[in-house]
Amino acid sequence: MPKQTSTTLAAAAGALLAEFRARPLPRAGSLIITLYGDAIAPRGGTAWIGSLIRVLEDFAISERLVRTSVFRLAKDGWLEAEQVGRRSYYRLTEEGAQRFREATHRIYGEPRHAWSGEWCLVLLAGVPSEARDAIRRELGWLGFGSISPEVMAHPSPDAQDLEAVLGRTGASERVLVMQARNEGPHNGVLRSLVRESWNLADIEARYAAFLERFRPVLAAARTARRIDPRTAFQVRTLLVQEYRRVLLRDPLLPQELLPASWNGVAAYQLCRNLYRRVHRAADEYLGTAVETADGPLPPPAPDFYARFGGLD
Repeated sequence: MPKQTSTTLAAAAGALLAEFRARPLPRAGSLIITLYGDAIAPRGGTAWIGSLIRVLEDFAISERLVRTSVFRLAKDGWLEAEQVGRRSYYRLTEEGAQRFREATHRIYGEPRHAWSGEWCLVLLAGVPSEARDAIRRELGWLGFGSISPEVMAHPSPDAQDLEAVLGRTGASERVLVMQARNEGPHNGVLRSLVRESWNLADIEARYAAFLERFRPVLAAARTARRIDPRTAFQVRTLLVQEYRRVLLRDPLLPQELLPASWNGVAAYQLCRNLYRRVHRAADEYLGTAVETADGPLPPPAPDFYARFGGLD
């Protein structure tokens, strides 16, 4: 019966929420980043802080914590405030929007593709030692691994994202970007280098935990005749939150360099399938729960529907 189906999905979503609420570490800032990147950025990028407080209440994020977290995100350059009467509206800064565009390629795009055997090397010898950690950290978010103290490498980075990171960090004129080619078979030396440069075992375990957490939710969503919009929003937000946390650690290496039966492939497929099930109902909830200075959130931009290979 429809009522039983709906209850099953509600129970699966409730288990997700209970596990999230029980975590001891602060999580509001990360969840707000997910909310903006997944739902608000493609619909204009601006939201009233009262709306943020309302929709995050289900996740046990208090009003005080929302306000504190938004203030910190503004201080860190992600958001900027606009005051309209007594209301505060927060929108993405130009830098914040660029960072979301970079993350969007990774989160919602096909994670694997054919590899030509070429490597992109970023040589840091010309960067002052005190500035290298910041550049390494930014390159790490793009999946680069450190193969020596002065060399970062990746087999297939996104060229536009690399250019944006080097420009944002002021490193464009200080680093040397080179192309190299892997010759011969993928032997033990290459696999050893990959293991030393990227912690694939940890990422594999994180993907396994993600799959265990969300498989029951996907099963419930597949049998639901109707998905409650509020429940859909909860599921979609936690789905992207948890997938993002693992994916942004994943260097997205070509299949030739990965262990057999890599869990990242199954995690992408699960995330894609569940997102396709709940995105429309979640957008229905967002359209009524989140306000901008001009009224409800506008519809998503057309490129939103290209996520995960196409949303119907």
